[in-house]
Amino acid sequence: MNELSQTLTQPAVASASWFDFAKRHRAILASIFVLVFPLVMPFTALAVNILIYGLYAVGFNLLFGYLGLLSFGHAALFGTGAYLCGIAIVHLGWPWYVAIGMGILGGTVMAAAIGSLAIRTRGIYFAMVTMALSQCVFYLFYQAVDWTGGENGLRGINVRVIDILGFKFDFINPLTRYYVVAAFVIMALFVLSRILASPFGAVIEAVRENEARARASGYNVTLTRLITFILSGAFCGLAGALMALHLSIVPIEILHIETSGMVVMMSLLGGMGTFFGPFVGAAVFLLLENLVSLWTVHWQLIVGAVFMICVLFFPAGIWGTILKRINK
Repeated sequence: MNELSQTLTQPAVASASWFDFAKRHRAILASIFVLVFPLVMPFTALAVNILIYGLYAVGFNLLFGYLGLLSFGHAALFGTGAYLCGIAIVHLGWPWYVAIGMGILGGTVMAAAIGSLAIRTRGIYFAMVTMALSQCVFYLFYQAVDWTGGENGLRGINVRVIDILGFKFDFINPLTRYYVVAAFVIMALFVLSRILASPFGAVIEAVRENEARARASGYNVTLTRLITFILSGAFCGLAGALMALHLSIVPIEILHIETSGMVVMMSLLGGMGTFFGPFVGAAVFLLLENLVSLWTVHWQLIVGAVFMICVLFFPAGIWGTILKRINK
C-alpha cells in the first residue's frame, strides 16, 4: 500500500518541483524565450511589436493581475513615455538612451499624478476615473501641437545607429532592432521578478487577496496601491519609449482609449497575475490581427470571438490555464 501511495504521489511531486524551479528562474526562462523568439516568427517587425506590447501589458498586469485594480487609463502612461522619448530626440536633440530614460520618467510621473487621484476610489469607480484622466491627457497632448504634432503625431524620431560603449549597431536592421528592444525587455523582466519576489511583492498580493486583513496587519494599503501604480507606469513608460524608437513616429492614437482597452484584452488572453502571460496575450492578439486582416477587414469580429471563447472556457487565460494544468 505504501509503495502504491509513493508511486501515485511521485508525478505530483515532480510537477511541483518543476513548477517551483520555473517560478524561481522565471526571468531567465522568459529571457531565453525572448532571445529565440524571432526565429519562429513570420517577420521580425511583428516580433518587435509583440515584445513592446507585451511589456506594456506587463505594466498593466502588475496593477490588475497582482494588485487587483482595473485601469482603463494605461494608454496615458504608455503614450506619455512614447511622446517624451520622441520630444527628447526631435526637439531637444538628446541621445537615444537619455530619451528612453525620459520615457520611463514620463510614465512614472504621469502614473504618480493619475494614481494619487484615482486610488481614492474603488472598483468600477477606479476604472472610470483612470479612463477620464487618460482622456484629459489625450486632450493635452492633442492640443500641444508645437511639441507633439497634434493630430498628425510626432514625426522625425530617426535613430539609425545605436552606440553602446563604442560599439555601433545598425538600428535600421530589423534583427538588430529586435535584440536592442529585447535587451530592455529582459532587463525589465528581471526587475519585475525581483519586485514580485521581494517582501513588497508579497504585500501587493496580500492587498489583492484581502485588503482588510492587510490593513489590520499594519500595512499601508493606500501607499501600496500608489507605489504599485507608479511602478506600473515605469514599465509602461519604457514600453512607450521603445515604441517611439521602433516606429520613428508617435501617433496620437497611442493615447486613445482603444489602446487602454487593447492592453486589457492582451492581459486577459494571456492570464492575469502570471509572469509571462502578458507576452502570450500580446502574441495571440497581434498574430490574429495580422493574419486575419489578410483575409478580411473585419478582423475585429474574429479577435472578439476568440476573446469571448477564452473568457468563457479559459478564465485563467491561455498561459494561466497551462500553468494550472502543469501544477496539478
